[in-house]
Amino acid sequence: MSRANALQGFGTLVRSELSVLFRRRRTWAMLATIACIPLFLAIAVQLSGSTIPPGEGPPFLDRVSQNGLFVGFTAMILAIPLFLPLTMGVVAGDTIAGEANTGTLRYLLVAPVSRVRLLVVKFIGASAFAIAATTTLMVTGILIGLILFPVGPVTLLSGDVISIPAALLRIALVAFYVTISLMGLAAVGLFISTLTVIPVGAMAATVVVSTVSQILATLPQLQVIHPYLLTYNWLGFADLLRAPMDFHSMGINALIQLSYIVIFGSAAYSRFTTKDILS
Repeated sequence: MSRANALQGFGTLVRSELSVLFRRRRTWAMLATIACIPLFLAIAVQLSGSTIPPGEGPPFLDRVSQNGLFVGFTAMILAIPLFLPLTMGVVAGDTIAGEANTGTLRYLLVAPVSRVRLLVVKFIGASAFAIAATTTLMVTGILIGLILFPVGPVTLLSGDVISIPAALLRIALVAFYVTISLMGLAAVGLFISTLTVIPVGAMAATVVVSTVSQILATLPQLQVIHPYLLTYNWLGFADLLRAPMDFHSMGINALIQLSYIVIFGSAAYSRFTTKDILS
């Protein structure tokens, strides 16, 4: 097969994977649930009818009523510990185990589709969901913020004031930062998904990995391993809300996530390429 035909076949496989993923009711139900986070947050702040003292509640919560653009930032902080890892666990855990469970995995591989190519396509699909999830949360936050609260120049953590276009750029960077974070978890889920034919088990195990990582990050006795934990730098996007922007945390987080992608991607490759496909 020529390189052009191979690329065309790969592109077709990616489009098919994305089409299947985003035609599922489950996918849209999860995105709708994610969209409810900034919606409920903004409504709760609006109905409270009082100014929240600084330091009360999640970071940026006291700024939501003053500037609607902070709805997205606050909702992202609320979603990162549980909601986003939960939805990513569902998608990533289903990548291979779901195909095996429904009996379509064998037919995919005799299409013919190489196992390595199938793993890459499944990871791309999970990453696409991560992009959709973070974008949905931020866009919903912006829209509900515009409706319920005044919107104007944003005061950063450093005390500097930036224009609305500059704030929207930082919102996009925060969404990109969190997307990168979820891609590391997607690789973990992809590997776990190669170990079983029960998708629910793979989904649950992926979420457990995220939860355990967050618990370990709170234990001072394990401080030496904190920088290497999957979730340790997930909230480092606060550095993007200063002037000038500090990309150090983003770089460190990207490096950690890339390491997890390489390690667990290799483990998935090793497991999947030597696995007997019986279903």
